[in-house]
Amino acid sequence: MKEIVIISGKGGTGKTSIISAFASLAENKVLCDADVDAADLHLIMAPEITERHDFDAGHTAKIDSDKCTECGLCRDLCRWNAISRDYRVDKIECEGCGVCYYFCPEKAITFPINTSGEWFISHTRFGPMAHARLGIAEENSGKLVTLIRKEGRELAEKKGLDYMLTDGPPGVGCPVIASMGGASAVLIVAEPSVSGKHDMERVSELAAFFKVPAMLCVNKFDLNPEMGKAIEAFAREKNVKPIGRVPFDPDFTRAMVAGKTIVEFNESGEACRAVKSVWENLIGNIY
Repeated sequence: MKEIVIISGKGGTGKTSIISAFASLAENKVLCDADVDAADLHLIMAPEITERHDFDAGHTAKIDSDKCTECGLCRDLCRWNAISRDYRVDKIECEGCGVCYYFCPEKAITFPINTSGEWFISHTRFGPMAHARLGIAEENSGKLVTLIRKEGRELAEKKGLDYMLTDGPPGVGCPVIASMGGASAVLIVAEPSVSGKHDMERVSELAAFFKVPAMLCVNKFDLNPEMGKAIEAFAREKNVKPIGRVPFDPDFTRAMVAGKTIVEFNESGEACRAVKSVWENLIGNIY
């Protein structure tokens, strides 16, 4: 089974539109939405959830008002200023370090594990899908990404599938690192802008660090061809192989509104032909 992770150094490059198109083109695959902080692949895939599980990770302090003598020690020790004047814990500010729990003389503080989100196994019109949703202001997204990828691999192995298509998070932080390690290849989707070039540089360095083969697709190439060429030239210097250019096409937005992939929406369009070419080049470079 080959895992292909589609990533970008920033949001809004069209990463999800590209991977949803791949879902229409690929055979024998499982889909994995690893962008757990802002999952949106399900908007196009319209998954039917078959399994739903809580995601428990991290701890948050809780103060028992009946036991608390308001001695102030917990407030003095909390380096995050997460305990208010009326001795309530701000869940967002609390980093779960446990200092207040361990040093409270009255044992008035408990330290339960959080339910930080949910993860799902679903059926889509393109095959099985593993995806998740992190709760508002919750952390441990890297751990949830690792869990989702594990479930996706197990699905692929159980069903004898050839590919896992993973929609990775934007940026270069912990969730991206968790989505990339051990992958067969990554496809970097960049947009032809100054910020797009900068962010593509960062994510290509991350792929090199983890020794994952990387390829490049410049989306909306015709909006700034010179910058697009500059991004491709830089990619070649970093051993990242450019494998295609996708033009700007409002059909991507129209397809998204209709809950379809670009392949379903307008298979004869220029954008669809470009995405098909990217997919063929991507598969050809994995083997």
